[in-house]
Amino acid sequence: MMIETKTKVLIDLNNLTKGERKEMAKLGILSDTNDITDYKYPAVHAERPPIAKHAVHAPHTINEAYNYEKPSSFSRALRMDFGKTRVLLISGTASVNEEGKPEHIGDFKAQLWRTYNNITNLLAAEDMTWHDVVRTTNYLRDIERDYAEFNKIRTTFYSWLGLDPLPAATGIQARLCWETLLVEIEAIAVCTNK
Repeated sequence: MMIETKTKVLIDLNNLTKGERKEMAKLGILSDTNDITDYKYPAVHAERPPIAKHAVHAPHTINEAYNYEKPSSFSRALRMDFGKTRVLLISGTASVNEEGKPEHIGDFKAQLWRTYNNITNLLAAEDMTWHDVVRTTNYLRDIERDYAEFNKIRTTFYSWLGLDPLPAATGIQARLCWETLLVEIEAIAVCTNK
């Protein structure tokens, strides 16, 4: 089975560096005439089918990254089924609303609560809850300034949910994709199929 796609070209093909041209040609993306080529590779491996993946959506809470004013290429979350087990990988999620705009600019605490709201709704879209979350990776723009408040809110939220045991977690200071975002969280959830 061959994959059929219409490539969305967001890059300026007239202003590629020599290195870009070289590497894009090696990948088969760029033709000798500097045009984007058709994708020619099989969609599935004949000898081993890929794990089924399903994009997860919660449009009433948070929009899709590819619908941003400046599109971004990732799924909000991806569900994979392994027999009787479902795994949900939630992409870095922040205080973004259903229109793809930042919420609560300058208010770290409100941004964190909105982030939890967005993740809660992504979990619910797959009939999961925070009780299915096994790991979070927490990105804070200024970890020294905001970690104490982050931990107070996280502890309050997890306690309110009655989480036991708590998800494994990592906290990282990072520049986030938008200057207005102060916190972003990735999550992994695992549950059994009904």
